[in-house]
Amino acid sequence: MSNKIVLQNMMFYGFHGVYEYEREQGQRFYVDAEIAADLSLAGTTDNITDTIDYTIVYSQIKEIMENHRFQLLEAAGAHIADIILQTTTATEVTIRIRKPAVAIPGPLDYVQVETCRRK
Repeated sequence: MSNKIVLQNMMFYGFHGVYEYEREQGQRFYVDAEIAADLSLAGTTDNITDTIDYTIVYSQIKEIMENHRFQLLEAAGAHIADIILQTTTATEVTIRIRKPAVAIPGPLDYVQVETCRRK
């Protein structure tokens, strides 16, 4: 049996990008995290110790997005996914990172990179 915890559209100000000006000026990034795990015990016990504490997951993602610097969203997503898998009972993690301000000569809302990892 598998359940999901979803943290949707978290916003962080970070300094990620291939170009030097991106790493100096920074910008907003939006992150989604889908965390699959067997949460059936928590459904029975109603106890936080039997689930994945999403406040901790949020703090982990915030720390990575705001205090680390990556050239590629792929690297940021992989780092986040790996940390969540290492520190929780998650069996599968999907991370989506959106970057609204990209150096593309045309109109678009954002670029998004999706990273999926399994134990």
